[in-house]
Amino acid sequence: MSAPGDEIDAHPGDPRVAHGHDGDGQTPHATLKGYLTGFVLAAILTVIPFWLVMGHVIDDAGVASAVILGLAAVQIVVHVVYFLHMDTTSEHGWNMLALIFTAVLVTIVLGASIWVMYTENANMMPMAFQSLHHAMNR
Repeated sequence: MSAPGDEIDAHPGDPRVAHGHDGDGQTPHATLKGYLTGFVLAAILTVIPFWLVMGHVIDDAGVASAVILGLAAVQIVVHVVYFLHMDTTSEHGWNMLALIFTAVLVTIVLGASIWVMYTENANMMPMAFQSLHHAMNR
């Protein structure tokens, strides 16, 4: 319980103000419409790859994988914007910068791990690798 005169003179950028409110307690952080829009987009972006794979819509596995990865990237953006409420405004800019930095690090670590495993497999199993490489180039 606070004593009289201990009130916080808050403004929208003040970190002491609860996230999602501008200090007056009246402005919600997100709306039902925003959540429903995010949900519908996420559902559509989940159903499309499922349909592509189950319906054998794209015959080339490489193209199908690229399309599915592209749709997954779009779905990540939908989740970040509609559910995590991250954007490039000044108060959320540091969060977005941290998210981008994390994504770059994860990409580097995963890419390097896959490259190392592929190279090790090629060096330790040269006959199997050559027969697989020969079979793929037919």
